[in-house]
Amino acid sequence: MTIEVKNLFEKDVCDNIVDRLQSLSTASVRQWGKMDVSQMLAHCSVAFKVPLSDKPLKPMIPIRWFAWAFKSMLYNNKMWRHGMPTSPQFIIKDERQFEQERTQLIALVRKFQEAGPGVAGKYPHPAFGHFTPEQWGKMMWKHLDHHLRQFSAN
Repeated sequence: MTIEVKNLFEKDVCDNIVDRLQSLSTASVRQWGKMDVSQMLAHCSVAFKVPLSDKPLKPMIPIRWFAWAFKSMLYNNKMWRHGMPTSPQFIIKDERQFEQERTQLIALVRKFQEAGPGVAGKYPHPAFGHFTPEQWGKMMWKHLDHHLRQFSAN
């Protein structure tokens, strides 16, 4: 299934994502996967720390050997499959506080958008290597869209 992939650097796109995040509650039920809504919010926050980091993250060399084959699916117009594998550093297993996680993620989403394309691409992604700013904007939107759909925040 294809979708219209949006760029999170655009303010109206960012505002829409924030509205969708605001529509979540502790009662939001996952449609697939293992994380509860609070863990999903924490997982998405960890992902934002990659492009917003002040220092490069350690490359995941073994994964990079084959990750290039999947790189374009991160930002193309095809929906992500449910249950895709996740790097261990992005898996959240402990219990999290919903309001704290949502507030943190919204702040990171806004920081990403307000910083603009110059923030992205400063350092390579630890698994996938270099992305253009446009690819970062689309990939971060697509990741959020995937998880918001997971909890019916369409």
